[in-house]
Amino acid sequence: MTKEEALKIAKPILFNTEMVRAILDGRKTVTRRIVKFIDGKNPNWTGYIKDGLTLYNGTNEPCNKKPPFKKGDYLYVRETWNISNMWSCGNKVTFIYRGDKSEEDSVMTISVSDEAFDKYGEMIYSDRPEWRPSIHMPKEAARIFLRVTDVRVERLQEITKDQILEEGTNRKEIISYINQMPEETEEYVITAFRCAFFQLWDSTIKKQDLDKYGWDANPWVWVIEFERIEVE
Repeated sequence: MTKEEALKIAKPILFNTEMVRAILDGRKTVTRRIVKFIDGKNPNWTGYIKDGLTLYNGTNEPCNKKPPFKKGDYLYVRETWNISNMWSCGNKVTFIYRGDKSEEDSVMTISVSDEAFDKYGEMIYSDRPEWRPSIHMPKEAARIFLRVTDVRVERLQEITKDQILEEGTNRKEIISYINQMPEETEEYVITAFRCAFFQLWDSTIKKQDLDKYGWDANPWVWVIEFERIEVE
């Protein structure tokens, strides 16, 4: 599949710099996203899951909105980025990405339309931030593409030890927690894994929302498994 073909069908998904690096290293193949309920809340819901995706209450009414993605969807990653250079000959723009270890590793140069070239020109000359937020990354700057292999709904604390690794959780932090345990039994090892993921998860939640969406709140989440694909 070419990049042009992928961009026609791909949906955007945001990742912070740490998770982008985990994807690039092949350490992250799943992500969890908060389930949005119809009433706007993510309560301590009780009911049943009919198809692995839809939560129903006691009167057989669906409680949650549709999943953001479905199996087979193509995604492009929005990541922290910037413009490093531009050339009027061929309308070329060079993008760089914070997720890489060095600027040389992350450079991507593409040709853009006259309109886009003028837009980037205004950006690069009007303000010069060190990095630009992922939410504002243009679609044509995408360089990481994913294919969704599975989607399901579950409570956050149902995550397994294997899934914690597949989330891209820092292995050094896991080992650090293991070393703090009284002994290295399976129970304590699992606790260490969960402590490392708990820190990772809560770091992505706004402080004012921790009581609703933090680890201790044990919210309902979409579990989105994916594989990275190469585009031409």
